[in-house]
Amino acid sequence: MKNIFKTLLLLSVIVLGMNSCSEEKLLDLDPINSPSEDYPFTTPDLIASAMNGVYNAAAIGTYTSGTANGGRGYIWGAAFVEQGDCRGEDVVNTATFYQLTYTATYDATTANNVYYWVDGYRLINRCNLMIEGVNDAVAKGIISAAVGNDYIGQAKFLRAITHFELLNYFSRCYNYTATAEHLGIPYREVGVNTQGEIDSEVLKPRNTVAECYTKILADLNDAENLITTTGIAKASKNAAIAFKTRVYLQKRDWANVITEGNKLNGKRTLTANPGDAFVLANNLSNTESIFSIQHSTTSNPGTNAALASIFGGRKLVAVSPIIWRNPSWLVDDKRRTAIVNPSSGVIGATEMIINVNGRIYTNKYKDQVNFTDATPVIRYAEVLLNMAEAQARTGDLANALINLNTVRNRALATPATQAYTAATLSTIPLMVNAILTERRIEFLMEGRRWSDIQRLEKDDIAPSTGIPAKYANAVPAVADYTLGTPYTGPSTVLAIPASDFRFLWPIPQVELNTNPTLAKQQNPGW
Repeated sequence: MKNIFKTLLLLSVIVLGMNSCSEEKLLDLDPINSPSEDYPFTTPDLIASAMNGVYNAAAIGTYTSGTANGGRGYIWGAAFVEQGDCRGEDVVNTATFYQLTYTATYDATTANNVYYWVDGYRLINRCNLMIEGVNDAVAKGIISAAVGNDYIGQAKFLRAITHFELLNYFSRCYNYTATAEHLGIPYREVGVNTQGEIDSEVLKPRNTVAECYTKILADLNDAENLITTTGIAKASKNAAIAFKTRVYLQKRDWANVITEGNKLNGKRTLTANPGDAFVLANNLSNTESIFSIQHSTTSNPGTNAALASIFGGRKLVAVSPIIWRNPSWLVDDKRRTAIVNPSSGVIGATEMIINVNGRIYTNKYKDQVNFTDATPVIRYAEVLLNMAEAQARTGDLANALINLNTVRNRALATPATQAYTAATLSTIPLMVNAILTERRIEFLMEGRRWSDIQRLEKDDIAPSTGIPAKYANAVPAVADYTLGTPYTGPSTVLAIPASDFRFLWPIPQVELNTNPTLAKQQNPGW
């Protein structure tokens, strides 16, 4: 039986050196006795199923031997949260599960970074095939142009954000060179399912970072204009707008961060309490989440990757004493509200922390049994903090303070006395650093840390300087969580300067083995 999409890896057969289409089938829609290339796009129902297959690929992915091991949430289902946090210093890898990522001892064959690339480009290829198939279906009158545009907008959104995510791991920050002419990643816009397309695409080199940003923003603009679907579990106009604030922030285009963010005024609002967006029943129905990846009891990354399993049930990643004892995170902050020594599988309501005999873990992901938590990709809190940072960097400290306090105040026990003031954040550096610290607290265990480290490498106010020093790769000592003073104990996972080749992930060896163009463009040092 032929797969709905003949080739689903980057250049599919090329990436893993396959000679035929043998990848795991997420959707088998072809009749056994009469397979055809265009079958998934021959009826409205089949087209809808094909779009659902694209989202399924974003949520689950494949890992090592495909169905034998199950998908682990590459690239948007769980892996981007786990990898994004474990590359930073605000979590602790407690065992060996994420040790290679946590300690930067990965190489071009390490599964975690290999499948970030492989599943990322697999998803991109699905998006491209979807766009081409829908355009053909519209031309044949199978669906209307309006319906087709909605699908195309969703596919372009996923294509854009996936390229952007890969760019943050395999390339340097936008301002690494004056005009961003340094190497980015290949921006794939052709659906590969023929030998001719394989032969053509394999010759294409890495685009520059500037070219990637131009294409990403073009796709997001198209998504904003084309999408009519609403909700949190699918791409929407609001999601495209929100994501543009993220892209423009990393491009350091402060004016456009503010312009895009203002479009969401009145369309999204923060929930009353910081934990409300993570109440299991509200994952996809709250006022704050803008785009999240949906999971169910039968479609999730499983015990080896689901967020509630890794961060909760198995406790493979803890909150680091480094951020837990940061003095900007006030002792009575509601984001410290904890369930203490919970029984196995306990969910809780708005509590955001699990305290296990004095050790601290997140409770943002609660379903340790069925793994049905949605994965948050972008929330309105981020839009507000993106705007706050852009306003601060352009000297608008008054509005920066308003947006910063809007996010922070809802977590404070007594905002009237604990809120930041114009007097306490009276300069651009003070404001920017306060916002960056607030991002670390607010988005802890949401995969946002690495992107901030990467984008700030060449920053003029708060340069990241590289991968920060981290707490030891082990279960933390209870005493190290004692509040009252900043953590000053040993950080035995040593810092890695941004100039070190390990700051970037290598292009996977399986790609280099079959792609002669990219084989000549490996990141330096690997």
